[in-house]
Amino acid sequence: QSLPQQKLLTWLSVLECVEVFAEMGTARVWGEMGRWTIIVLIQLAKAILRLLLLLWYKAGIQTSPPIVPLNREQQQPLHPQGTEDSSSGKDQTYVGKRSSRVVRSLQSTPSLQSRHWGSPQQREESQSRRAEEMNQPPTPLGLQETIAESLYITRPLLHLLSLGVWGQRSWKPWLLSAVLDISSLSLLSDLKDLNRRERAELRRRTILLLYYLLRSPFYDRYSEGRILLLLRLLADYVPGVGFVTRPLMDYLPAWQKIYFYNWG
Repeated sequence: QSLPQQKLLTWLSVLECVEVFAEMGTARVWGEMGRWTIIVLIQLAKAILRLLLLLWYKAGIQTSPPIVPLNREQQQPLHPQGTEDSSSGKDQTYVGKRSSRVVRSLQSTPSLQSRHWGSPQQREESQSRRAEEMNQPPTPLGLQETIAESLYITRPLLHLLSLGVWGQRSWKPWLLSAVLDISSLSLLSDLKDLNRRERAELRRRTILLLYYLLRSPFYDRYSEGRILLLLRLLADYVPGVGFVTRPLMDYLPAWQKIYFYNWG
C-alpha cells in the first residue's frame, strides 16, 4: 500500500473509533441538532474516504475495521533472542527414533508467555500461511462489483437523507437501507477467488442483516416485546444467566438508540 492510502486507512480507522464518543459529547453540549449535525459530517467523511479508496486506489472490498488489528501472538518470534543465545549450536527439535515424532528440545523451550503447543515446523507453516493471506492484493472489481461496493459505502448517507425526508418513524428509511444492503450483497456474490479477508467481510455483512431486527421502527413494533420477554424468561428460569440478561435488559434501550439508529 502506498503512503497516501495508508493515511486514508488510518483516518478512516480513527473516525470509526471516535464517532460514538463524538456524537454523545456533541449531544451533551449542543443538543439534538448538534448531534445530528456531527452524525452527518462523520458519515460524509467516511463515505468520501471509502470512495477514494475504492475508485482511486482500487482497494476492492473494504473491511471493517479498515486496518486489521495486530495479532501479537502471531507476531511473536518463533525463537526468542534469549533462547537463541542459550541454545546456539544445539538442535531446536528432537525426532523420536521409533515414533518419528518431532518435539522441541528442552534447550530451545521458549518462555511461558510465548509458548505454543505445536511443533516449530507447524508454527512456521501457519505463520507463513497467515502472512501470505494477509498480504494478498485485493480482488479486482468489475463495473458490477464496483457499483455494489459503492451502494454499500453510500448507504448510510442515503439512509440519513431518507430519515430527514420521511422521519424516524417511517418504514421507508428502513426498507431503503435493507434493499441497498441486500442488493450490494447479491451483486458481490458473483465474485470468485476472493481472499480470506474479503470472504470474512462478506460473511460479516451477511450476519449484520440480523441487526434489522433491532432497528426502528421494526424494533419498536415487533422485536422489543419479544426480546425483553425472552431475556426475562432466561433470567427467571435459567440459573446464573440473570447476571448477564438483567443488565442487558436495562441497557438495551440505550444501545438501541445509540448504535442502531444510524447504520454506517
